[in-house]
Amino acid sequence: MVKDFRSIFALLGVIVVIFLLFPVIDLFKISGLSALKDAISDKTVVNSVILTIKISFFSTVFILLFGVPLAYLLARYNFFLKPVVEGIVDLPTMIPHIAAGIALLVVFGSKGLLGKFFYTFSIKFLDTQWGIFAAMSFVSAPYLINAAKESFKKIDPRLEYVSETLGITPFETFLKITLPLAKKDIINGALMMWGRGIGEFGAVVVLAYYPMTTPVLIYDRFTSYGLKYAMGAAVLLITISLLIFVSVRFLSRK
Repeated sequence: MVKDFRSIFALLGVIVVIFLLFPVIDLFKISGLSALKDAISDKTVVNSVILTIKISFFSTVFILLFGVPLAYLLARYNFFLKPVVEGIVDLPTMIPHIAAGIALLVVFGSKGLLGKFFYTFSIKFLDTQWGIFAAMSFVSAPYLINAAKESFKKIDPRLEYVSETLGITPFETFLKITLPLAKKDIINGALMMWGRGIGEFGAVVVLAYYPMTTPVLIYDRFTSYGLKYAMGAAVLLITISLLIFVSVRFLSRK
């Protein structure tokens, strides 16, 4: 009975893996190594990939610094309007990212409230790297914040209470006990956010069409020149994303 149970689950799992992997394999099969070599030799594509990975990484660091403390508060304390705050955190996963891009454009545009404020510091969001940063941070933040929140919930609060009774400050307790115990899930959440930012298209294309991230570049070449000219960039981005995910997964397991 147990073997049958495992066999059925293994079969169902294999079906899902094939469903997820087959389009990627087929893309590599159709495009071949020549498309990948052409993409690597194309400075526009390479610069676009570097730009995409870099800004997604910085947006992940930003949410790590500001979102993890919020996740801890949501996990540990009940306060007025907490459901509203949790709803706001989840909002980017619920709305179409094109709509998110329009909302960001209204706020961060030249006539927007935050757009005017940051313009006094010579920071513009429309068609700049700052715009890409804002779009990636907005749509990807829930992946990291929710992962951190659920990780903090799994830690027994009594460990923190004991630490504080021994004279350790709450902040030191957070750094030395809570954060290390939650580290693995936070890293996984950061990885998910980083990957989600790399693949973001809808919000970015509205707020910052230029400079082109790789998803925007792929879309631009596909609509302008056809599938053949977009395939190399798509294969390169998928290859890099796969290498990043597999490498970080192995490192996090160790």
